[in-house]
Amino acid sequence: QVQLVESGGGLVQAGGSLRLSCAASGRTFSNFAMGWFRQAPGKERESVAAISWSGGRTYYADFVKGRFTMSRDTAKNRVYLQMNSLKPEDTAVYYCAGGSGWSRVKSGLCDYWGQGTQVTVSS
Repeated sequence: QVQLVESGGGLVQAGGSLRLSCAASGRTFSNFAMGWFRQAPGKERESVAAISWSGGRTYYADFVKGRFTMSRDTAKNRVYLQMNSLKPEDTAVYYCAGGSGWSRVKSGLCDYWGQGTQVTVSS
């Protein structure tokens, strides 16, 4: 079993930055691909970014390319999402998730999910 706990969300003005963190505990986190997902009120959950178990591959949704950067620190069992140039449409609950398959994680078919952290971007 893997437990994931997100932190770093909050309220920020448009154009600002936030850094989300996801702490993992339990099973071998280093073998898992990890992803960040978000869900806005009234909308379906969508994939934001993903990173392979080695960190050698990354994926970003078109709507965050050039603004968000995902990274992982295996020694600390953490993944991060640096979010710059935030827009009001980035407002959502952001979830950290992980699993054993790169393609599956990218598409949201993750084995483990965190509880989420709220990000609110004011205009």
